Amino acid sequence: MPRLTFWGAAQTVTGSKHLLDLANGSRLLLDCGLFQGRGEESRNEQFGFAADTIDAVVLSHAHIDHIGLLPKLWKEGFRGRVYCTHATRDLAALLLLDSAHIQEKDVYYYNKRCVSRGQEPVDPLYETEHAEEVIKLFVSLNYRQPFEPVPGVTVHFRDAGHILGSASVNLSIREEGRTVTLGFTGDVGNPGRPILRDPEPMADCDYVISESTYGGKTHAPSSESKEALLEIIKRTAARGGKVIIPSFAVGRTQEIVYALDQLANEGTLPDIPMYVDSPLAVNATSVFLAHPECFDAELNEYMRTDPNPFGWDRLQYIRKAEGSKELNERTDPMVIISASGMATAGRIVHHLRNNVENPKTTVMMVGYCAEGTTGRDLIEGDKTIKLFGDEFEVNAEVEVMNSFSAHADEPGMVNFLSHLDQSKLRQTFLVHGDKERAEKLKSALKDKDWGEIIIPAHGQSFDL
Repeated sequence: MPRLTFWGAAQTVTGSKHLLDLANGSRLLLDCGLFQGRGEESRNEQFGFAADTIDAVVLSHAHIDHIGLLPKLWKEGFRGRVYCTHATRDLAALLLLDSAHIQEKDVYYYNKRCVSRGQEPVDPLYETEHAEEVIKLFVSLNYRQPFEPVPGVTVHFRDAGHILGSASVNLSIREEGRTVTLGFTGDVGNPGRPILRDPEPMADCDYVISESTYGGKTHAPSSESKEALLEIIKRTAARGGKVIIPSFAVGRTQEIVYALDQLANEGTLPDIPMYVDSPLAVNATSVFLAHPECFDAELNEYMRTDPNPFGWDRLQYIRKAEGSKELNERTDPMVIISASGMATAGRIVHHLRNNVENPKTTVMMVGYCAEGTTGRDLIEGDKTIKLFGDEFEVNAEVEVMNSFSAHADEPGMVNFLSHLDQSKLRQTFLVHGDKERAEKLKSALKDKDWGEIIIPAHGQSFDL
C-alpha cells in the first residue's frame, strides 16, 4: 500500500517535503522546500532519502520553503520530472537562480572568515549550475489538467489562491486492485485578497495533508489593509521618517504595490518617493504581468483603466546595489519595500541596520515569519535585534499587519477543509505550522466533529 513520510514542514512552517512510496517501487515527492530560520541548517544537509531514488516531484507553489532544495536534489542525482503550474514554473526559475546566488555568496564570505581563523572552508548547498539543470526538468500544466507523474498515480491541480500559480494537489493512487485518493492543500490563500482568485475547493479524498500556519489566529479583515497602509505612511512621513517593509519578493510585494497604486490613483498618497528595492521582486513583477489568467475579476476590471497595476510615477524599482546603498544615505521620508520577508537576508537587512534605531522610522511587518528569524523577533516586540553579528536597539515603531497575509487564518482553513466529504475522509495530517498552531487548528476541526487528525513528526511514516 502507499506509504507517506513527512520529511519537512512537520511541526514547523518551513521545508515542505512529503514523500509518497508506492508498491510498484515508484517514489513521488510533494514539494522540495528549503528549511528557513536559525537552527534549521542541519535539516537542509540531509533529505532523509536518496535523491536518485525519487522518480518525480510535484510542486504546490514557488516559495523557497517549498522548492528551495530542488537544485540540491539534482546535485545528488535526481533526474526525474518536476510538475507544476505554468506560473509556478516561471517564478521557480527566478527564485531558484536567486537562491543559488545567495548560497554561493554567503559561503564565499563565510569561507573568507574561515581562512582568517584557520578553519576548514565549506561548500554551498548548491550552485547556479545545479539550479539551471533542475529547471530544465520542469513540466508545467494548466489547473485541472490530469497528468501521471509516476505509473499508477493521476494528479491534477486546483487554484489555491496563495501566490501566483499556487495549487492544491489532488492525487488518485491505483495499486493492488484499489484506489486511494490523497489531497495536499499546499498553502491556502486568504479569501478576499486582491490580485488572485479565491482558493478553489479541493476534490474529495481519503486522506488530506493540510497546512496549519495560522491555527488559532484570525486575520483582520482584508478590506482594512489599504487604509491602514495609508495611515502608517502618512503618520511616518509627517514625522520625517522612513517606512521600511520587509516583504517577500513574490506575492506580498506585488500586493502592497497594487494597494499603493490604487491610493496613488485616488490621489491620497503623501508626495514622497517609494521604492521596491529587490532585483528579484522586479523580475517577479514581470512574471505577474505575464500571467493575467491567474488574476481575479477585480484586477482585470482595474486594468481596463490602469494597464500597469504595479507602478506609477512616484514608484521606482531598484536593481543595482549602488541604488540601494544610496537610500541608506538619505534621511528624507520615503517608503522602502525590500526582501526578504522574514528579514533574514538580502537588502532589507541593510535597511534595518541603518534605520531600526531611529524613532522616526516605522518597520511594517506584513507576513508570517518563522521562529528564529529577525522578522519574528520584531513581531514579538524584542527590544534588540542582531544584524550582521551586532546588536541593534529597536527604537523604530513596529507595525504588524496580518491583514496582508497570503495564508488563510483558522476560520479560513476550517471553511476550506469543510468542503471535503467527511464520510469519505479517513485521516487529516496537519503540517506547515508550529506545533502550537497545528494543535489549535486540530481543536477547531474537532469542534466540527472532524475525524482522525494527526500532527506528524519529522520523518514519521503512515500507510494509506
